[in-house]
Amino acid sequence: MVKIVGLGGSLRPESYTQIALKVAAQRVEALGAEVEILDLRQLNLPFCHGGKEYPEYPDVQRLRDTVSAADGLILATPEYHGGVSGVLKNTLDLMSFDELSDKVTGVLSVLGGQVNSNALNELRLIVRWVHGWVIPEQIAIGQAWGAFSPEGKLLDEKLSERFDKFAQSLVDNTRKLRGVD
Repeated sequence: MVKIVGLGGSLRPESYTQIALKVAAQRVEALGAEVEILDLRQLNLPFCHGGKEYPEYPDVQRLRDTVSAADGLILATPEYHGGVSGVLKNTLDLMSFDELSDKVTGVLSVLGGQVNSNALNELRLIVRWVHGWVIPEQIAIGQAWGAFSPEGKLLDEKLSERFDKFAQSLVDNTRKLRGVD
């Protein structure tokens, strides 16, 4: 079975990034994959100092172990000042090639304004640098304040279809590239 881990780079309580990540996870689960979302708001992670050991932060090892055991990732970020959130970047920096190489990854971003792909391009560079695979499908949600119902459902049918294609691509490519059913 395909195992996917979702990481959302927003700490905001009513985060649209977390809502989008949950929608993506639900679509991936509907295709038979197992998905675990590591909620960074609930983990105690330090700023990365470039070292390998963080003994006073057991959640670093939990993060590493969970990602290591996965076949793929969903990385979701708000776009802050034209780029990836510091929260998600720091989380990725706490890991290395050991955890991230060969992971099949889907990326999505959430913006308050108009859609662009700066954060998505940054995530592609980061994942490629650690020898991961990013699927071609990606999602950027502009004006996120109007994209979801109060219950967290997508309001736009075309956006919903993009989530379906994103999920299908992530599961199909993970099966192919990681050799799992």
